[in-house]
Amino acid sequence: MAEPQHAADPFAVRYPEPRIVAPGAPLGWLRRGLADARVAPLSSLFYGLVLAAMGWLLVRFAVDGAIGLALLTGFLLVGPLLATGLYAISRAIEQGGRPHFRRSLVAWRDNLTSFSFFGAILALLLAVWIRVSVVVVALFFDGPMPHAATLLRDVLAAPDGVWFLLAYAAAGFGFAMLVFSASVVSLPLLLDRPRCDTITAIVTSMRVLGANRGPLLLWAALIVLLTAIGFATWFIGLALLLPVVGHATWHAYRELVAPL
Repeated sequence: MAEPQHAADPFAVRYPEPRIVAPGAPLGWLRRGLADARVAPLSSLFYGLVLAAMGWLLVRFAVDGAIGLALLTGFLLVGPLLATGLYAISRAIEQGGRPHFRRSLVAWRDNLTSFSFFGAILALLLAVWIRVSVVVVALFFDGPMPHAATLLRDVLAAPDGVWFLLAYAAAGFGFAMLVFSASVVSLPLLLDRPRCDTITAIVTSMRVLGANRGPLLLWAALIVLLTAIGFATWFIGLALLLPVVGHATWHAYRELVAPL
């Protein structure tokens, strides 16, 4: 006697499947990201200049050291959202077409609701991180925080400066890993699949990280290193390096998430 057939659950969510990548895969993503930047140099440079301008504004006008430090470290939170146009350019190159700069500027419109929701989540997380940053600073400094322009020098000269850096780094690492796990492939996924919602994208991103901890920790370290180089080179590095990271993120998504 045949067993009864069970109807599929209409409310079941089918998440995109993560794929396993090689430990050194992030280096390949960067190479392909650099190749995309060479195919569309002017468009890529535009996004790099926008990100560099944001970094410069944070340093130039962040008078309050505590909030300024939070904004500088929080720069990595909003960067992926601003790089959506770079993902669109890489997708166009991948498909063999000519990347259109104007189209890349409004690429988010195909999935407006999900992109808006994700942007709101990032804004909320940035606000929480600013509060956490201020609390950590208040634990180590009785008076006002050193000015942002001389932050590192003054912190190292302070009696508890090294302990402050360790505590701040620990808090920042935990928070950054939370955000990274939720966003490592979320935005390229929302761009590539307009019917995908924000929660599905975040869950998929977390599953991808769970399946590729080693390679993605290397990827996160490379992003932080390249961003730090960008700030250390008077923002010239931001304009040149962050577009490569943006393009590489698209290739990371392609390798980490199984196609439909």
